[in-house]
Amino acid sequence: MTDRSASAVAKRLREAYENLPLPLPTVAAITLDFLLDRIRPRPLPGSRALHRTAGAGLVLAGVGLNLWALAERRRRAPGPFALERPEELVTTGPYAITRHPMYVGWWLLQLGSGTLAGSSWVLATLPAEVLLEHRFVLGEEAILAELFPQSYPEYAKRVPRYLGFPRA
Repeated sequence: MTDRSASAVAKRLREAYENLPLPLPTVAAITLDFLLDRIRPRPLPGSRALHRTAGAGLVLAGVGLNLWALAERRRRAPGPFALERPEELVTTGPYAITRHPMYVGWWLLQLGSGTLAGSSWVLATLPAEVLLEHRFVLGEEAILAELFPQSYPEYAKRVPRYLGFPRA
């Protein structure tokens, strides 16, 4: 591979990742869950069938919420879709339920994958991930308040940050 073609591939991969709403802490937490379970297994109580059923439901809910949020953002994008550069404040679909449906979706996915594996490590890593990502959420909210000074404050009063948790 030439330097030019490698550079073009790297640029395309970077652009694809920028539009992929996959937070690095989520990837790290799921990886850590997997590694800790391999090194020092700590099984969840209950049957394997219960773990599989509950885990699969949580994974599907997380994936579904993320797909719904992405579809709503794309549907409302007036020009080329760029996840990190919103041109319009989206307040419909899942954004009418939570201001951050993609984060909630990833958390459900992580909880589901840990439950599916029957590992209790997810009960330790998920709260740490949520606390870490909360800092990113606060930064994103500050940017949105700057971009949409008329509509964002009212939206933030009306819609909870995360599934019914009171606004701080």
